[in-house]
Amino acid sequence: MREYRSWHRKDESQLPFQEKEVLFPTDYASIMDRMLYIDPSGYAKTRNFIQGAVTYLSPYISRGVISTRQVYESLRARGFKVYQMEKMVSELAWRDFFQRVWQAKGDLIFSDLRQPQPDVRHYKLPKALHEATTGIDAIDKGIERLYQTGYMHNHLRMYTSSIACNVAGAHWEIPARWMYYHLLDGDLASNSLSWQWVAAAFSGKKYWCNQENINKYTGSHQQRSYLAVDYEVFPLASIPEPLQLTIQLHVHTTLPATPLPEIDTTLPVLLYNQYNLDPLWRKNEPANRILLLEPSHYGKYPVSQKILSFVQALATDNIPGLQVFTGETTDIPRLKECPAVYSKEHPAFTHYPGIKDSRDWLVPEVSGYFQSFFNYWKRIEKHLQ
Repeated sequence: MREYRSWHRKDESQLPFQEKEVLFPTDYASIMDRMLYIDPSGYAKTRNFIQGAVTYLSPYISRGVISTRQVYESLRARGFKVYQMEKMVSELAWRDFFQRVWQAKGDLIFSDLRQPQPDVRHYKLPKALHEATTGIDAIDKGIERLYQTGYMHNHLRMYTSSIACNVAGAHWEIPARWMYYHLLDGDLASNSLSWQWVAAAFSGKKYWCNQENINKYTGSHQQRSYLAVDYEVFPLASIPEPLQLTIQLHVHTTLPATPLPEIDTTLPVLLYNQYNLDPLWRKNEPANRILLLEPSHYGKYPVSQKILSFVQALATDNIPGLQVFTGETTDIPRLKECPAVYSKEHPAFTHYPGIKDSRDWLVPEVSGYFQSFFNYWKRIEKHLQ
């Protein structure tokens, strides 16, 4: 088992938040164990607080190790009724909602989807984000923690997005790429559409945060910052001095050099990728199993070395016989000689040859594009009762 920092349940209540570390084990047994400790009631009451009862399951859901449906069924198996875990399930539904939007809209999710982002001043990255020097203590600590661990609490992500887009005037696309690069749970749909939601390109209005709100949910006590104002001040304010400098974003992924996979042409090929690392997928079928690291994908959507190592560890720790291959599908030798090629359906990998199995959706009966999460939730809610 490989660990990404250390967070121990037995020590959680004894340490102040800033001294806790987040553990993201890569073995399947530990991930399953984590599901057993989800507290739906505590989650509903405290999830917006950075010390709240969050699950730390997002990297495994994003990487396809577990599914939203698995989490839901685990809770039902423990005896929880839908009304007792409604907030938890609605957050799982947000993930599927973003994926359904991606399915329907494709690459359009990487541009302003619903309307142009208002009041854009530039298309660069605020330097203060990159250097964790925004002057907002909780945000700067959150960015430093992101660099160290690959994790950032969802509320901190919203605060960071709001500061970048709505206070500093950046178009959302470049800061979103910066954040995605560093997130263990980086998901292109959730990340892109969440940034657009904050910046009012995928929502009806901008999301603003002031210092009072940040202090409340982060436990900080900062006063007299440029965010220590009433909300009605923000639309008319100029860009604060700490956020005025901008830089170009330069990120790339260095992929490992790997040998060509050895292919048994009497067996089918199962193609895995960073969004499908499900160890239960066709588990008992003899097959050539390949984790495909495509230069074309990572050239378009780069991630840090920390993320790449995490992906490889999740795959090799849990999928017996897996071969890791850096290359394109067309580079896999003798692929056409195999009886079948299987992958899981995903908008980032529509070019894979062969048969595409469905993913495990929270409510597979509800598909297609919905204009809002509210409409999507009302449809799937009926199937959960």
